[in-house]
This record gives sequence, structure tokens and C-alpha cells, in this order.
Amino acid sequence: MVNLGGPDDPSRDPGAIVNNFEDMRCTSIIAIGAFLLPHLGHATIWTVGPGQTFTTPSQVASLVQNGDTVDILAGTYPSDVTNWTADDLLLRGLGGFAVLASNGLSWGDKAIWVIQGDRTTVEWIAFADCTSTSNNGAGIRQEGHDLIVRHCLFHDNENGILAGTVNPSNITIEFSEFAHNGYGDGFSHNLYINHIDTLIFRFNYSHHAHVGQELKSRAHVNFITYNRIGNEATGDASREIDLPDGGQAYLIGNSIQQGPMGQNSNLVGYGVESLSNPGPHRFYAINNTLVNEKTVGSYFAVPTGLVHFKVWNNILAGGGTFTDGVWPAGTDTASNLVTSNIASAGFISPTTYDYHITDTSPAHNLGSPAGVSVSGVDLVAYYEYVHPTDSILRCQHALLDAGAFETCTATGITRQAAASFLLYPDPVSDLLHLVFPTRDVPRSIEIVDMEGRTVHEVTGSMMNTIDVRGLTSGTYGVRAIGPHQVRTARFIKH
Repeated sequence: MVNLGGPDDPSRDPGAIVNNFEDMRCTSIIAIGAFLLPHLGHATIWTVGPGQTFTTPSQVASLVQNGDTVDILAGTYPSDVTNWTADDLLLRGLGGFAVLASNGLSWGDKAIWVIQGDRTTVEWIAFADCTSTSNNGAGIRQEGHDLIVRHCLFHDNENGILAGTVNPSNITIEFSEFAHNGYGDGFSHNLYINHIDTLIFRFNYSHHAHVGQELKSRAHVNFITYNRIGNEATGDASREIDLPDGGQAYLIGNSIQQGPMGQNSNLVGYGVESLSNPGPHRFYAINNTLVNEKTVGSYFAVPTGLVHFKVWNNILAGGGTFTDGVWPAGTDTASNLVTSNIASAGFISPTTYDYHITDTSPAHNLGSPAGVSVSGVDLVAYYEYVHPTDSILRCQHALLDAGAFETCTATGITRQAAASFLLYPDPVSDLLHLVFPTRDVPRSIEIVDMEGRTVHEVTGSMMNTIDVRGLTSGTYGVRAIGPHQVRTARFIKH
């Protein structure tokens, strides 16, 4: 069942797209215009919904200007489809999901939203039931340069997101769910990203694509990290991940499952159509858990021309073979648990797709430090996926576990389903400001490092402004500790 409940945590900054993946890790911030767009001094905030001057998003689409924000009140907006042409827009649901139930309609015979402007951010929107005469009706058709999607839901469309070939362009998709998208012809998918520069796909739940792929990307560089991807017991998807044109690909910390009704026995395909993306072609799979509930198949399908195929610290459990029979000359494998018996992997609850391991699992302490990629990307699982569409800092210690989950992570920063709070600026160099709901002020604030160690603690009146100049550069967590709950956020210290 698809949950259309409201938000329970702050939105998070996707980070800059740079060579080092460490610099792209997620931080927590509620995106409000003054902080996100300081260079756009006259941006307007439009409020759309019942009782407002404009009652549907399409009514303001032609009125907004570059840098504007459109707040869409939570609720259902039936048969409302449109395009967006202005640049630097923030389009977001307010107070919960703004549900765009298209009832089979599409703007321009393409999508519920056709985004033609550049640098658009979309948050807390649900896109549903889009069709087109080409059988490609999408929740979002991306035609502009650069897109951020976070905390969104795409279900029962012919495509979830369909992004065209645009360069230069980078797309970040995080904390979102893709379910039951696909026309059923094998050419439409939960999401389909064409030739762009970089795709960052993290902390997402993609499942039950109809015949197509759970994730298909032709991006030149793909960072696919800390997701839950699978067709579960009843899904009929093809591959779970398909990167058909090669390039650089980083699969880190994912939970990837193939159910018994999958259309393709291979879970992850790389370069299976061509190696036409810009080289060198390098494929890294680090600390993933792959489960195949079929008795046949392969975990990885790769071509002989692949320059580098590094597979470390993974769990491969179930039927099938490591590869489809091809072992590239640049193969580098180590510290993987490979077993044909899913039960022997020591998962906590494989029947409910909980692939956390017990401390008696053969994957416990099996891992080895994977180092860095040729391009300088840290081959380290810094986070873990938390269901649904959330994340937690992964426990870091000398003895690593194989797979997507570390047995000691419970001692790190845990997230609670709790009210959000505002944290800014992010990144920060001197003073960090925190704003809490009037009736929900915490008793204390802890700042913790990536290993879960408390490096600073404040109480009382000092909790709203924290001097972080004494911290070294890096990513930190904030724990707001109250009498009944612990709320967390993250920030980057420059």
C-alpha cells in the first residue's frame, strides 16, 4: 500500500556534485526561499490550494518568475497537469503531500509536470495515474538542466520520472518512493534517466515497476547509494538496476531484491547495450545486499570491455551466479559473502525484506576497507537505508560487515519519526542556528561526529545558536533530545 501521510522530518540539502562522494553526503535543512536563494532578491512565494487566490498549481505555472517558490497546500488536485518554464523554482507540498492525481491526463501528451526551466527543486509532491498516447506518460518529464527531487511519491504512471538527454545536467533524487510505474511494454520504467552528466539516487524506495526496470539510467556517472530496490513477492519488473551504456557507476549500501515473478533473471546490468558513455568505464559495487529469490539468474551482467569491475563487501544470497558468465579483465573482488541459501546469510527477517544481519551471520566482520576509486571517490558506506525512504549514519569501526547494514549501527545516530526542526545555514562555518516548535523544545542538543561520538553538548538558552568554529571540517549530526523523543538532522561544517 502506498502511504500518502505527511512529512515527519526536515528536507535535506543534496550537496554539491563533485568528484569526491564524501562531499555530496546528505544534510538536513528545511528549504525556505531566503536561505536557498540568497542571490534572488525579489523572489515571490506563491501559495496554492483551497481558499487561496489560486487553487491549483497549473493556475500559477505561467505566472511564476525565476527564483520563485510555489507552496502547494496538502490535498488532492485531480486532473491538474502543467509545464514549468521559469528557472530556479522551488515547487513543494506544504503540510503533507500535494497529490497530483492526473486521472490519465498529461500536459503536452508527456507528463503531469513537464519541467522546462533549469535548476528546479521539487519536494513533497505525489504524482499518480499519468498516461499518454505514446505509453510514456510520466509523473515528471525533465527537459531542463539540473533537477532535485526529494520526499516525493510516483505511483501508477507509465513512467515515474522520464528525463531527456540534456547536457550539462545533473539530477539528484532522494528520500522518494517509486511504485507500480510502467505501461507494461518493457520500455517504460519506475524511472528512466537518459544521457545526462550525473545521477545521484539515494535513500529511495523503488519497487513493483510493471515489466520495466526499477531504475534505468544512461547518465555518464551514476551514484546509486543507500536505496531499497526490488519487486518483492508479486512484482513483475525486469532488472532492478539497468545502466545500459556504461560510464562510471557507484553502487554503495543498497538493498537489492529480485522476487520470483521478475521478468529478467539478472539483478544489475551494466553496459549490456553498449559502452557509449564517456569512459573510462568503471563499475564499483561496495557493501550492497543482493537477494535473488529465483533459482536461476545472475547478480551482475557486465561486458568484456569493462575497464574496472570492483566488487567488495557485498552479500549475494539466493539462486544464480555472480556474473552472467563474463568476467572482465579488470575484475577485483574481495570480502563478498556468496551463498545459494538465503537463510544461511543470517538476515533478521528475509521474508519481510529486512536484510539486517545478526552477529552470528557469516557476513559479520567479513568486510575489508575498499579504499578509493581511481577518480578519488571514497568506497565507503557512510549511511544505511531506513525504511521507508530514510537514512541513518552507519557505524564505522575497524571490523566491517559485508552487506548494506552494519551490526553496530544501533549505537550511532538514530532517527525517530518526530516533528521537524529548522537548521541553518548549511553548510556552516561559524554559528549554527536551530529553531524548534514552541511546544516542543528539547532538553539538550548534542553534536556528534560520523562515528556517533558526542563532540559538543549544549542545554538551556544556548540551544538556539551553537558556535561550531571549533569543529573540524566534515559532516556532523545534531541530536535534539527531549523527554519522549530524539530528533536528528545533519549539517556540513566548512
